[in-house]
Amino acid sequence: MKATVIGLGLIGGSIALDLKKAGVVTEVVGLDQNKEHADKALALGLVDRIGEQQEALATSDLIVLAIPVNALGKLLPAVLDTIHKDAVVMDAGSTKSLICRAIANHPKREQFVAAHPIAGTENSGPEAAFEGLFRNKTNIICEREKSSAHALDVVGQVFDALGMNTIFMEPEEHDKHVAYVSHLSHVSSFLLGQTVLDIERDEKNIFALAGSGFASTVRLAKSSPDMWAPIFEQNAEYLSQALLEYIMHLQKFQYYLMKRDAKELHRIMADANRIREILNGIEHKQTKQQIAK
Repeated sequence: MKATVIGLGLIGGSIALDLKKAGVVTEVVGLDQNKEHADKALALGLVDRIGEQQEALATSDLIVLAIPVNALGKLLPAVLDTIHKDAVVMDAGSTKSLICRAIANHPKREQFVAAHPIAGTENSGPEAAFEGLFRNKTNIICEREKSSAHALDVVGQVFDALGMNTIFMEPEEHDKHVAYVSHLSHVSSFLLGQTVLDIERDEKNIFALAGSGFASTVRLAKSSPDMWAPIFEQNAEYLSQALLEYIMHLQKFQYYLMKRDAKELHRIMADANRIREILNGIEHKQTKQQIAK
């Protein structure tokens, strides 16, 4: 099986590496609008060669789209127009509703699988890619019933090679959930970083006091704005709702803080501690899956 990966950053590059290592594909062709990224991906061995778009799309059996979601929605119909009748196209976008709508009536809709492999770091570009990024992580497939059995089988091989566990959702359900568990945390990190930078302009020693807690909380603020601004824009409705609820919690905390009500502040934090049970459960599940494999 010959594969073409469009977008050779952290996600696309890591997918390419894992597919090559697993032997799922005979060749990985890379495409990227950024020539420096393309050259770097080739030099790092992420792909076997850099191709020409028309030829690569017309001759590949699997096309992986790992580009910003605003570009994805525009490119996807043209990709489906070009592929051969047995080829399969999958994406790795962090939003699904607008992307699925963009090709809802396309005659080759069944050759597309709307996927979201949930994994990543705060780093970007070809240098950020590495083997095993997706191992024991969750992958979401949307509108499974609109993809052919052949397309689902091929994409299933991809996610088996990546070591992922796949679940199924509808696009709206997906976008609502990721607004809370992924997109909101990125907004929080970006704005925490901005808040501290604003203070640092006047208080030059503040970063000398920053410890591991600050570093871990603000880590996501190092993420690529080129990738995240389109995600926020495409998921604006659900993210806005998540932000409203988050702001309400912040305002409530500030209210009790100003009242110096330590008892109520303690109650709020103790209630939030319940997240530990969930996170420990996820970690335990992932450990069991890793042992089983």
